[in-house]
Amino acid sequence: MSLLPNDPLWPRAGHWFAPLPDGAPVRADLALIGVPAYRTSITPTGACTTPVAVREALLRFSTYSGERDADLSVLRAVDLGDVEEPDGSGGEDRTAATVARAAEGGALPVAIGGDNSITCAVLRGLAGGDLTGWGLVTLDAHHDLRDGETNGSPVRRLLDAGLPGCHVVQIGIADFANSAAYSARAREAGITVVPRGALRRSDPAAVVAAALDVAGAGGRPVFVDIDVDVCDRAVAPGCPSSLPGGLSADDLRQMVFLLARDARVRGFDITEIDATADATDRRTVRLGALLVLEIATGLLARR
Repeated sequence: MSLLPNDPLWPRAGHWFAPLPDGAPVRADLALIGVPAYRTSITPTGACTTPVAVREALLRFSTYSGERDADLSVLRAVDLGDVEEPDGSGGEDRTAATVARAAEGGALPVAIGGDNSITCAVLRGLAGGDLTGWGLVTLDAHHDLRDGETNGSPVRRLLDAGLPGCHVVQIGIADFANSAAYSARAREAGITVVPRGALRRSDPAAVVAAALDVAGAGGRPVFVDIDVDVCDRAVAPGCPSSLPGGLSADDLRQMVFLLARDARVRGFDITEIDATADATDRRTVRLGALLVLEIATGLLARR
């Protein structure tokens, strides 16, 4: 990265996240966790490089939202670094333990993938192993209900582990990106599906409110999985499975802010960006960084 100017009146978001030594108590509002999983991806990916790339991209942005007149620097944000070798059962255990450490310290965990396989371990860390009382909202082009243990199977694995399908909402499911068999599997599980066509006819705020009413019914805590391939390929060329016709960056950012504003939401992941496949202007990685900031802005709005 080229040397960026230093202006004390323009604090950089990348400097806002304080590194936290191993074993130190978290005591923060927001915790960034790198989870560079990639080994089980169906599509070959360099997503393991993305947490570092997103941290670098955060240096391109300030901590101030002019639209909402919100300065994120009033929140305490920490960076727990990257989980070592997060793939496989041992890696998932390490990921879950890191997420649990963040949540126990009062922080909203934001896990930066890595591929979408990380969703299982991150939610397991938040839920403490009991998923029956949780809800899930996914922003994703895919159902992720495949068999096996890959980036195409996290939702199925969570259902098998006890997450109630009737409290799962999938927003942005795309045509020609799934199959009849997996669509039927979603229906059988009781999952609420909001396809891309429905989004074109809806207000994003209404979509988010309805999703939270289902996933968070009865006040249950909710986890949000953001698979950035829900976006249009022009917006997210660094996502191996993004398609023409997906969400705009603005729509995704707005929905993420609205989700983060709701106190029932207890954690996020941002997945499926391959920093090695991004456009030369780094637009996908920069969108990932902006999603982190939208989450933080939503968290601040809870106050």
